[in-house]
Amino acid sequence: MANKMFTEFPPVSTQQWEEVITKDLKGADYEKKLVWRTDEGFSVRPYYRAENLEGLEFLDTMPGQFPFVRGTKSDNNWLTRQDYCLCHIGVKEANRQALDGLNKGVESIGFCIDAAKGLSEADYAELLKGVVIPAVEINFCECCVKGGKDLVSNFLAYVKKQEVDPKDVRASFDFSPLHMLTTRGGFCEEKAYDYLAEIVKLVAEYPRIRVVNVEGYDFNDAGSSCVQELAFALSIGNEYLAALTDKGIDATEAARRIKFTFGIGGTYFMEIAKFRAARVLWANIVKAYGVECNCARKIKVHAVTSSWNQTVYDAYVNMLRNTTETMSAAIAGVDSIEVLPFDYAFREPNEFSNRISRNVQSILKEEARFNKITDPAAGSYYVENLTQSIITEAWKLFKTVEEKGGYAAAFKAGFVQEQVKAVADKKDKAIATRRKTILGSNQYPNFLEKATDEITKEVVTPAQASACCGEKCAEPLARYRGAQPFEAMRLATDRSGKQPVAFMLTFGNLAMCRARAQFSCNFFAVAGFKVVDNNRFDSVEEGVKAALAAKADIVVACSADDEYAEAVPAIAKAIGDKAIVVVAGDPECRPALEAEGVNHYIHVKCNVLDTLKEYQKTLGIKEL
Repeated sequence: MANKMFTEFPPVSTQQWEEVITKDLKGADYEKKLVWRTDEGFSVRPYYRAENLEGLEFLDTMPGQFPFVRGTKSDNNWLTRQDYCLCHIGVKEANRQALDGLNKGVESIGFCIDAAKGLSEADYAELLKGVVIPAVEINFCECCVKGGKDLVSNFLAYVKKQEVDPKDVRASFDFSPLHMLTTRGGFCEEKAYDYLAEIVKLVAEYPRIRVVNVEGYDFNDAGSSCVQELAFALSIGNEYLAALTDKGIDATEAARRIKFTFGIGGTYFMEIAKFRAARVLWANIVKAYGVECNCARKIKVHAVTSSWNQTVYDAYVNMLRNTTETMSAAIAGVDSIEVLPFDYAFREPNEFSNRISRNVQSILKEEARFNKITDPAAGSYYVENLTQSIITEAWKLFKTVEEKGGYAAAFKAGFVQEQVKAVADKKDKAIATRRKTILGSNQYPNFLEKATDEITKEVVTPAQASACCGEKCAEPLARYRGAQPFEAMRLATDRSGKQPVAFMLTFGNLAMCRARAQFSCNFFAVAGFKVVDNNRFDSVEEGVKAALAAKADIVVACSADDEYAEAVPAIAKAIGDKAIVVVAGDPECRPALEAEGVNHYIHVKCNVLDTLKEYQKTLGIKEL
């Protein structure tokens, strides 16, 4: 049947496809129109065919086979994780919330602790009361390596009292000296790896406890590319392997104690490819240390939805972002996923936001059945090529870091920060000019939304790095969210005590005036201005009269370009100094209009952020 079907539909060659595409482009540049140049440093073609798989390695491997491009296990069962912050809610309340989560779909619990205080054996008893240890993965975040021995010893003492078999204890502690260097600019370098080696030895009898964490999400939080997040995380992991083996820890044992936590960005297919590439690269790095055990070569990956992508305006949209991000990680085959609550960026999550976060994963498992299929992206011409491209580029960057003396040396020299900042700046510019959309922030805002008291200046501006535990030796990465500049601008309007009115003076060509009015409404609403839209006025005079009656601060002329030369000077003269006259578009007659004193224009090539800030300044709204 298959052979008959294919004979009825004769193959179309790549050359034939290209000829049709070239004809349809009508002379336009193929590379500029159809080839996507990614932030990761490589190009993505408009389509892929079977021939594009030629020469790609690992295509004939199965899930669970080295180098694990298709997954480290034969199934796709990931753990649903939810974290609870002891610093905010305390041990007793964290226990209550964790038990509630476990009864509602959570399979892995995380506790963010106060590193300075740690946890006593009595604290563990209260925190884990009612938790059946063999049935749950337990994780501890924000751990300080200096006091780590007591933190782990107290946990093991509690576990022993529960008479749990060591092999049934699934837990992790995120001891990570280089996380301190990355986010705070320094760490206790002389003693940190001694402490780390002692902690690794402490859990020798517990094969499923990981005590070293590589926080790849640190780079995601700073606006990095997928390739940078992966390459720098691998560099950190490699540095831990080297340090621990230097301290006498066997390479196989060291590899088994390392866990990676990656962010999940919003570029759907790129994220799928990133996690697939991570498995291949880490397996080969561990193999280079002489590790022969396949189990030790398998990367352990926890994935968390991106805080960089979250917004505080139109915050419910974060639920949608979380869903697509979680889907990409689930399809890629990670070990566990944490969905950040939609209100994570501006308040302590409540029961509603925690429930929604849990249910994102429950939907994907129970209704969409994502956990029933292992590596569904395998064989996709597109995803396989993306995976190989990320492998190539990440390995190239990894080797560059190694040539500079390893991660710590490269970070102290400013190389890592420089690389990440270059990509982050590019993203920021794309957001400011709306070549990259953040829904509800720089495009399609909720016109009627006002900032609640929970949204403060501190929420919409990048946080300052915390002090490091050792001598500061480098500038830390700047953690921020992509939407923050727009949020700060809109909050300035919300807190100013006044709301400027932007009035759409629509006239002439109906299709053009409506299109430009819609564009202009979105444009000014981004800054929290009140927009007054109108279908179409029968005359310019009627529109001017309505604008003045509305006490508009900004009057936007909306029509076709060929109507502006005559109409806009008349509008400007009638409005006078009672409002700012803005032209929607960038018409050919602009020089003539500027000669008439019309100097304000908005169009698709504008830097939206800078333009709106100028209007705020003109209208007396101060920056935060």
